[in-house]
Amino acid sequence: MNFWNHIAGYAAAIREFVAPTYRPERYYMRGPGPACARRGNTLGISAH
Repeated sequence: MNFWNHIAGYAAAIREFVAPTYRPERYYMRGPGPACARRGNTLGISAH
Protein backbone atom coordinates (compact mmCIF):
# COMPACT_ATOMS: atom_id res chain seq x y z
CA MET A 1 0.00 0.00 0.00
CA ASN A 2 2.85 2.37 0.80
CA PHE A 3 4.23 1.81 -2.71
CA TRP A 4 0.96 3.03 -4.30
CA ASN A 5 0.93 6.11 -2.06
CA HIS A 6 4.40 7.01 -3.36
CA ILE A 7 3.29 6.45 -6.96
CA ALA A 8 0.20 8.64 -6.42
CA GLY A 9 2.34 11.36 -4.84
CA TYR A 10 4.77 11.33 -7.75
CA ALA A 11 1.90 11.44 -10.25
CA ALA A 12 0.38 14.44 -8.45
CA ALA A 13 3.75 16.22 -8.43
CA ILE A 14 4.23 15.63 -12.15
CA ARG A 15 0.68 16.79 -12.92
CA GLU A 16 1.23 19.96 -10.87
CA PHE A 17 4.50 20.60 -12.71
CA VAL A 18 2.93 20.14 -16.16
CA ALA A 19 -0.33 21.99 -15.51
CA PRO A 20 -0.14 24.10 -12.32
CA THR A 21 -3.40 24.88 -10.60
CA TYR A 22 -2.44 28.31 -9.25
CA ARG A 23 -5.54 30.46 -8.92
CA PRO A 24 -4.71 33.98 -7.65
CA GLU A 25 -8.29 34.66 -6.57
CA ARG A 26 -7.80 32.03 -3.86
CA TYR A 27 -4.96 34.02 -2.29
CA TYR A 28 -5.77 37.72 -2.68
CA MET A 29 -8.62 39.74 -1.22
CA ARG A 30 -10.78 41.65 -3.66
CA GLY A 31 -12.26 44.29 -1.38
CA PRO A 32 -12.62 45.36 2.22
CA GLY A 33 -12.74 42.58 4.75
CA PRO A 34 -14.96 41.95 7.76
CA ALA A 35 -12.85 44.14 10.08
CA CYS A 36 -13.61 47.15 7.90
CA ALA A 37 -17.33 46.37 8.03
CA ARG A 38 -17.20 46.10 11.83
CA ARG A 39 -15.71 49.58 12.08
CA GLY A 40 -18.66 50.93 10.12
CA ASN A 41 -16.45 53.18 8.02
CA THR A 42 -17.23 52.11 4.46
CA LEU A 43 -15.33 54.83 2.59
CA GLY A 44 -12.25 54.98 4.81
CA ILE A 45 -12.85 58.68 5.53
CA SER A 46 -13.12 59.93 9.08
CA ALA A 47 -16.40 61.68 9.98
CA HIS A 48 -14.83 64.03 12.56
